[in-house]
Amino acid sequence: MALEKTLAVRYSSARMTYEEFAAELMRTRVLSDPWLDGAERFRLSGLVLPAERVAALATAAEAVGALLEEIAEVVWREPALLDDYYHLTPYQKLMWLSARGAWHGIARADLFETEGGGIACCEVNSDTPSGQAEAVLLNRLLLGEHGPVEDPNTGFRDRFLDMLRTAHGARPIRRVGIVYPTELTEDLSMIALYRDWLGAAGIDVVLGSPFNLGWGLGGNLAARGGQLTLLGEPVDLVLRHYKTDWWGERLPVWFDQEPYPEPEALHQPLTCLLQASERGDVTVVNPFGAVITQNKLSYALCHEEKHRFSPRARDAIDRYLPETRRFVTLDRARLAAERTAWVLKSDYGCEGAETLVGAFTAEKEWLDALEMAIPSRWVAQRFFRVAPDGDGTLPNIGVFLVGGTAAAYFTRLAKGPTSYGAQTAPTYVRPQFEA
Repeated sequence: MALEKTLAVRYSSARMTYEEFAAELMRTRVLSDPWLDGAERFRLSGLVLPAERVAALATAAEAVGALLEEIAEVVWREPALLDDYYHLTPYQKLMWLSARGAWHGIARADLFETEGGGIACCEVNSDTPSGQAEAVLLNRLLLGEHGPVEDPNTGFRDRFLDMLRTAHGARPIRRVGIVYPTELTEDLSMIALYRDWLGAAGIDVVLGSPFNLGWGLGGNLAARGGQLTLLGEPVDLVLRHYKTDWWGERLPVWFDQEPYPEPEALHQPLTCLLQASERGDVTVVNPFGAVITQNKLSYALCHEEKHRFSPRARDAIDRYLPETRRFVTLDRARLAAERTAWVLKSDYGCEGAETLVGAFTAEKEWLDALEMAIPSRWVAQRFFRVAPDGDGTLPNIGVFLVGGTAAAYFTRLAKGPTSYGAQTAPTYVRPQFEA
C-alpha cells in the first residue's frame, strides 16, 4: 500500500512562514529552540492521518504496552532471569525488586508504517519518554494551517494528570518533585510543560536532580526518616525523568570503551527515594521497574521465549515486534554477511545512540562494531523497510501511552534512522466525512 494513500495526506502551510512560526513558538515560553545547528527543527506541513489509521496505530501501541506488562510479569515470576538473561547489576536488581515489577505511567511506542502496509514497533521508551511538548504545542500552533482536521492531542494533559492521581491513590497530590538531569538541556521543554500542567491544576512543583533529594527540612541525604524532600521542599510524588541505567552502575557496552568518569551507582539518592516509596510516603512515576521494560533484551525474550507468553501477547509479538535476538545467540559471521538485514542495539541505548542500522552503516564500521560489542549487552533486531513520506522522509510516529491507553501522537521525520536531529511535524486526524 502506498503511504500517501493509506497513512498521510500532505497539506500546504504556506500561509505561515517559518520565521512567523518560530516567533509564535518562542512566545509559548516552553519550546524556545526552533532551529537545531542552524537547520529548521520543525516541519510546518503535518501528517494528516485517516481516522481508521489512527485507530490502527492506537491498537498497535496498546498491544505492545500490554506486551511489556506481560514481560514484567514473566520476569517477576522467574527472578533467575535477572542474572541469567539480563545480567543486571546489583543496583539494577534493587530497582526492579523494590518496584515489585511496576513500571508504567507514561511511555512512547515508536511505530512505523512498513512498505508491506503493516505497522512495526522498533521499541518503546517506557523509562523516560520525551517529545510531549513538541506533540502538544506544534499541533496547537499549526492546527489552523491544515484545513478541516482534528487535533488528537487535545486531551493529553487531562489524561496525564488523571494517571498521576490514580497512581497516587486516594490522597491529594500536594507537591510534585520533577527529578531530571539538570545539566542537560534537551528535555527542558518537557519539564516546563509538566510544570505548567501541574501548576494549572493547583499542584506545587519543585525541580531538581537526584543529588537534590534528601530528608526533612535540611534536605540531608545521609539522614534517615522524615519526609522526602527535593531542594529542601517536601514532596509526595516524584516524576522521574532520570534514566534507570543512570541511577545504577554505569558499565561500558564496548570492549574498547573508556570507563565512565563516575561509574558508581547513585547510592544515597536512590536508596533515599526507594525507602520513601517503600514506606508509601512518595509515589514514583515512572516506577523503577522500567529497568526491565526499557532493556532491549526484553524484546529478545519475546522471540526466544515466546512460549512463556499468553496467546494475545504472542499475537502482538508476531504482528508488531520485529524479530529480535540476543547478540550472544547469533553467529558473528552471519551478522557480518547479513549486515543490511539487521540492526544492532545496546541494552539501554536510545534516540539513535548505540544503535547501528546495517543498511545505513558502512561495512567497516559494522565489522568493527561486531568485534567490539560486549555480547551480553547487545541485541540484533531484524531490519524492516519504512514506507517513505511524499518527500522521501521516513515517518516515525510516536504514540504516547498513558496508563496503557493511547493518548497522543508525536511524528518525527528523517532520511535514515531516527536521531536527535530528526524533524518534528504536527500530527492530525482527517475526519471521516473527509475520507
